[in-house]
Amino acid sequence: MLRYNENDVEIKSIETQYQGFFAINVYQLTHKLFSGKTSQVIKREMFERGDAVVLMPYDIKADKVLLIEQFRPGALRSNENPWLLEFIAGMFAKDESPIDVAIREAKEEANIDIRAQDISPVMKYLSSPGGMSECIHLYLAQIDSTKVEVGGVFGLDEENEDILLHLVPREEAFSLLSAGKITNASTIIALQWLALNYQTLK
Repeated sequence: MLRYNENDVEIKSIETQYQGFFAINVYQLTHKLFSGKTSQVIKREMFERGDAVVLMPYDIKADKVLLIEQFRPGALRSNENPWLLEFIAGMFAKDESPIDVAIREAKEEANIDIRAQDISPVMKYLSSPGGMSECIHLYLAQIDSTKVEVGGVFGLDEENEDILLHLVPREEAFSLLSAGKITNASTIIALQWLALNYQTLK
């Protein structure tokens, strides 16, 4: 269905304007237009934060999901509660596979041990491709909820993480979503996928 692909883009230059924990690069490029002509040179700032993994821990037998609660400064500008309900997530370290990230982050953020065979891919998606290059790898992890330390607080001190665990029935998670209590994109997308697919997981 898509008429063009990456071969129809010509990147003229990429210049790093800022490099800290994240980076901002300025792209200058042209691309093919639907008229068949070529665009003028377009200049765009791109937020380069690397790719990330999101892990949705779900106990199929008990029909419960594990949510984590943590502070997110990006929610402050919208006057929303900056403590968000989310799924486990993290960025790639050097030479890590998505499964490696999922296993590591599950231990760091929720003190749960998961195996590669417990993890299933859900989808990959671009967070906000108009201004950010991040790709999210979303996975489902089958867990035993009796081993979850509900109310436990975890996370890495060196990353200023302060993470509280909540174990909730799937329907309650859907109710929180419907009530607008879950406001971050990755958790919304994961729960909507679960709503469509949970019956096939039984």
